[in-house]
Amino acid sequence: MPNIKSAKKRVRTIENRTVRNSARRSALRTALKRFDAAAEAGDQEKLNSAFMVAVKKVDKAVVYGLIHKNKAARKKSQLQRRYDQAVNASNAS
Repeated sequence: MPNIKSAKKRVRTIENRTVRNSARRSALRTALKRFDAAAEAGDQEKLNSAFMVAVKKVDKAVVYGLIHKNKAARKKSQLQRRYDQAVNASNAS
């Protein structure tokens, strides 16, 4: 344990940030899983809303420093590709 006051504060700050970051990371993963579930189900309305939420969560994750901007770009590209496939599959049938 640190002895210096500022070091003690840093420990408290890091603990708070760790909790906040893990909650945000969990919310990101949940949004991505909900999008995948909506894509599998083929429900167009759920798919649209889940896609918007997932893209927003990815963008927010970059702002919060959870993921790198290139990873976010790659993830959004994957989401868009999956979205287009699901829309085309529902239109074809």
